[in-house]
Amino acid sequence: MNFYQIKKNAMDMADEAKQANEKLNEMLANPQVATEDITAQQKVVDAAQERYEVAKKQMEKAEAEEKKNLKPAKEVNTLTPEQKRDKAFAELVRNTMAKEAVSRNVYEALGDNDTTGGNKFLPKTVSTNIITQPDETNPLRQLSTITQIPNLEIPRLTFTLGDDSFIQDTDTAKEIEAKGETVAFTRNKFKVMVGMSETVLLGSDANLTQYVENGLRNGVTVKERSVAFNPAPTSEAEKHMSFYDASNNIKSVSGADLYEAITNAIADLHEAYRENATIVMSYKDYLKIIRTLANGSATLYGAQPSQVLGKPVVFTDAAVKPIVGDFSYSQYNYDINTLYDQDKDVKTGINYFVVTAWMDHQIKLSNAFRIAEVASK
Repeated sequence: MNFYQIKKNAMDMADEAKQANEKLNEMLANPQVATEDITAQQKVVDAAQERYEVAKKQMEKAEAEEKKNLKPAKEVNTLTPEQKRDKAFAELVRNTMAKEAVSRNVYEALGDNDTTGGNKFLPKTVSTNIITQPDETNPLRQLSTITQIPNLEIPRLTFTLGDDSFIQDTDTAKEIEAKGETVAFTRNKFKVMVGMSETVLLGSDANLTQYVENGLRNGVTVKERSVAFNPAPTSEAEKHMSFYDASNNIKSVSGADLYEAITNAIADLHEAYRENATIVMSYKDYLKIIRTLANGSATLYGAQPSQVLGKPVVFTDAAVKPIVGDFSYSQYNYDINTLYDQDKDVKTGINYFVVTAWMDHQIKLSNAFRIAEVASK
């Protein structure tokens, strides 16, 4: 007999015992029923009850076997992909802060496939529910190339012909001859530290993830911007990253004022770079130009910067002198090997989530850029 037949049999036995017991009660309530008949009915009730007890035990045994053979139902995962990622990233942060190992499942949930984990630490822009510092910006993020390739080497030019006579810009030809036809990216270590209180660390997965990612994004952005626009880098490893360092031999073009210097710089670029040129400058310098050109009129203040200067303009206070050029020849590369660590300031009680990463910024062709400056009088 299968489980359902055994169960039906037990139910039948229960019904039989119930009917026998009800009949006995009716006989007891009738004074005309003989004692012998009541005794006989009692025996019927006892037999039916005994049969039911045996059937019930058989049913319970069969039910236990049936449950054992059933495959456990899969848990219904109600988390959205974003919630899964928040949960995994929050676990990574909490385990790191507690000096505990981070499971491979966490790295996989974060889309991490390298051997050490962490190559997805450059997060996309997300909204935040925790009040933090405003998002930092690096104007080159929209202009330069960003890659994550270990030991990256690339050609200085995007295409070549059978000979280099097609390079009409003789300065570019000389630069390629001097520097070589390929650009090799180096590994330069830097750290980003995100401070948090215990209330943040113990808060919701979403808030913790957004808070840490916001801090990492700001730290990385500041690092990218500082190495590219450092007016006087002292570290030998970072000198080649700055547009202003003399080792990059970026030509300076002057003019009687900033407007003339910038327009002269645009004109001085070879047409191959001039077509895609962008001006990166501080907003303070742009206002100087507007005040000079407007000469008391308010008309120019409402004009687009590209209409005033003739090329797209991107503002950053980090640009101590305007830089004009084709920024596709500027490239950041991150090594995928990223390390996580933790630290604590015992005086303030603030915990720090520390990311160690390796990055390089290469100016692939110096001749694609010009620095605009006012001629000294």
